[in-house]
Amino acid sequence: MESSFAQTELSVRKPVQEIQQPKAEMIIEQPKAELIIDRTASRLSIDQTKAREDMDLKSVGRRIEEAAQQGYQDWLEGMARVAQDGNEMMRIEHGGGAIVRQAKRNSEGSQDQFNIGWIPSHFSVKIDYDPGRVEIRFKENSPNIQVQINKPVHEYTPGSTEVNLARYQSLKIDFENLRHVGTGGYEQTI
Repeated sequence: MESSFAQTELSVRKPVQEIQQPKAEMIIEQPKAELIIDRTASRLSIDQTKAREDMDLKSVGRRIEEAAQQGYQDWLEGMARVAQDGNEMMRIEHGGGAIVRQAKRNSEGSQDQFNIGWIPSHFSVKIDYDPGRVEIRFKENSPNIQVQINKPVHEYTPGSTEVNLARYQSLKIDFENLRHVGTGGYEQTI
């Protein structure tokens, strides 16, 4: 008796998988911030009119005004002096030396006054300062972000396995000197 087993063969094809991830598409825009500056200019004013007058550097208008006032004052004093002199002369008959007094008064000048002073006088320069103002306003603008997500590209080829018989099983039986007695009286030589 001879026998052989069946043999199988496997034909395997491996699965193939490909995955690609495209990059996301992103657009970012950043609008500029808005800045507004309102400014009121500072102002410095210096009035040195009094200091210039103290140093006798007066304007023409001021000199004319002072001369007019001085002329008016001198005119009033002159009228008062002439009236006083006239009154004294009206009473000359009473004595008392009116002519001598008038002569002495007219020949002598007024006494000059002397004192220590500062030229220009203290606080004669007037300073006024307005510092001004600065107002700053700003507005932030948020960024504009747009994102498009791309799905992954996935390709899959499944694998396969084929099973075949490489060799079939076999059984060989060989008999020598064998007799078979069957039922019913049948006999056979194999």
